[in-house]
Amino acid sequence: MPRLRLSVFLLASLLTPAGLPGATAPIDFGREVRPILSDKCYNCHGPDEGSRRAKLRLDTRSGALHAENATAAVIPGRSAESELIFRITSNDPDEVMPPPDAKIGRLTPAEVATLKRWIDEGAPYQNHWSFEPLKPVTPPATPGSQLSTLSSQLSKNPIDAFIAAGLARRQLSLQPAADPTTLIRRLTFDLTGLPPTVAEIEAFTSAPIENQKSKIENLVDRLLASPRYGERMTADWLDLARYADSYGF
Repeated sequence: MPRLRLSVFLLASLLTPAGLPGATAPIDFGREVRPILSDKCYNCHGPDEGSRRAKLRLDTRSGALHAENATAAVIPGRSAESELIFRITSNDPDEVMPPPDAKIGRLTPAEVATLKRWIDEGAPYQNHWSFEPLKPVTPPATPGSQLSTLSSQLSKNPIDAFIAAGLARRQLSLQPAADPTTLIRRLTFDLTGLPPTVAEIEAFTSAPIENQKSKIENLVDRLLASPRYGERMTADWLDLARYADSYGF
């Protein structure tokens, strides 16, 4: 699972939703829409019934589509008729959402465009990604001379097909392979947050290179088994939870 986590981080930086050059993928609710609604709408129209206003709930599809006083915040396929779009684009201080007294600012033109497109595409909702079951993914094809050249420089792991497609789409080329000293420093810093010791560098760089893959896998296995790896991952979770030893000053 830790190796899968690292691979997902790498793929996320390389892939577009469509996964193919020139393709336009549907709006991804979890990645593109939910963050907007969460930041600008859920405070008054979210899951907390005690703070909810106007009986409007936008964190569920049924709530967003519910008609109140003969109008609905979201009308799938018809953004121009949706009350949500009317409110977020209004210049009337008594109508605009979020209201000025909320002091969270208006939606940007890009955010408005995203919500319009989402509604016009049917306003689909999604569960949080952590509740979605895993699905098989077919690696992208590798047409074209440039993509074939990239693929020939990569290993045969299916993940590399996604990397090659992302590089080709951006007309980028692979960096040269890292030398052993650079490689052990990168892996050790990434997995433990600490530099490798001199002894560890010497042991890794002096090991036979007949089977480079096994050598790297053994290094990664050792780092993942280290308590320092657990501390490194825990630090990320504490940051996400906004942990602190006090409430501050």
